[in-house]
Amino acid sequence: MSYPANRASLTRPGDAEAGIDVTEAFEPFAQRNDIFTRAMWDETVRSKATEGFFNSYRMEAVPRRGEGFAQRDFALRNAAWLISDVITNRFAGAGRREGFQAPISDDTPVAPERVAVENPAAMAAEIKRVARFFGAGLCGITEMDERWLYSARVDVRDMSEAPLGLPEGMTSVIVLGHEMDAGLVATYPSALAGAATGREYSHEAAVVMQVAAYIRNLGWRAVASMNDTGLVIPYALKAGLGEYARNQMVITPEFGPRLRFSKIFTDLPLTHDRPRPLGVADFCAICTKCADACPPKALPYGPPKVGGANVSAIQGVRKWTSDAEKCFSFWAKTSTDCAICMRVCPFNRDFRRRRHRLWLRVALSRFRRLALWLDRGRGKRVKPGHWWHDST
Repeated sequence: MSYPANRASLTRPGDAEAGIDVTEAFEPFAQRNDIFTRAMWDETVRSKATEGFFNSYRMEAVPRRGEGFAQRDFALRNAAWLISDVITNRFAGAGRREGFQAPISDDTPVAPERVAVENPAAMAAEIKRVARFFGAGLCGITEMDERWLYSARVDVRDMSEAPLGLPEGMTSVIVLGHEMDAGLVATYPSALAGAATGREYSHEAAVVMQVAAYIRNLGWRAVASMNDTGLVIPYALKAGLGEYARNQMVITPEFGPRLRFSKIFTDLPLTHDRPRPLGVADFCAICTKCADACPPKALPYGPPKVGGANVSAIQGVRKWTSDAEKCFSFWAKTSTDCAICMRVCPFNRDFRRRRHRLWLRVALSRFRRLALWLDRGRGKRVKPGHWWHDST
C-alpha cells in the first residue's frame, strides 16, 4: 500500500484533535519490523539474552536471583500469560501466531440472518454495554483507517510476509481498554510485575473474542485483534479513549497509562466517537520523568519528531518515538518486560479517588507545572516481596 506525496491525502478529519500528525514521508508500517518480530529473524536484534527472554516464558531459563525474579515470580507471570498463549499457539504450525502476528480466527460463524441496525448510535451504546459486561474497562469506536494497518502480516514458519487476512468492507474499529493491576505495576522492573501484562493479554484475548462473537451472532462480520493486523494506538486516540504521551502510551482519564488495548474490525453500522484533546501533550512537554527513569535511555527528550532511531519506528508520523532496540535489549537482559516508564508516569494514579481526580484537573490545566511539582517523590519502585505478603 503506497501513498502519494500529498499531505492533504494523508490526513483525516479528527487527526489534529487526536494529536496525529502525518507527513509526506508517511509509509505504512511493516509488521516484520516490529521489535518482537525482529527478535525472531533479525541477527542484529537476536542474542543469547533474547533467547533467554523467550525461554523464560516456558521456564526453560534459570530464574535470576533476587527479589521479584524468583521461580514463583516467573511462575505467576507465565501463568498469567496462559490463555493468551493458548490462543497464540493454536495455529502457529500453520504460520499464524494469532493475536500477535495474525488476526484471531473466527471461532463462530456469521449468523445467516442479519439483525437490522436502524440506529447506529443505539447499536454503538449496545456494543459498549456488551464490552463492559465481558470485562473491558474502556470501549471506544472509530472509523476504519487503512493508514494504521500493517502492510503485511508475518508467516512465522519462515518469517516471510503474507497477506494481512482482513476482509474487505470493514467500516469501524472497536477499541477495548483493559486495566492493569496497580500493585503489580508498582514493582516494575521484575518478573512479578510481568504478571500484570500477562493477565491483561489473557483477559483481552477472552474479551475481544467474546465481543466479536456477539457481533457475528447478530449477522455482521467481526475480526478480533490484539497486537496483530494494525497499530492500535492511533485507533485508540481517534476513538476518544485518551491522548498520546512521551512514554509511547495512551493516557486515559480513567486509568492513566496503566492498561492494554485490543480491537475489533467490523462492518456493523456504528456511530464513531470523537477524539478528546485532554492536555496530556502539554504536560508531557514539561515532564521527562519517564525518559529520566529509563535504564537504557530509550525514551526521547525534546518535542515530537518524525522518524526514529531504527526500522522499528513508523516513518512519516511526527510523534515521540522510543528506540525500540535499546528498550528490548533491556527486556532481554532482565528476562521479562519492563514498564518503568508506566510506573513513574505522573498519570499513573487511581482516578477513582477524589484527590487524584483533583490532581488530574490541575495537570490538564495551565497550572500543569504545579501538578508536576505536586508529583515529586511519587512512582518509586515497591519491593516485589510486599506484593506477596500484602493481605489487602
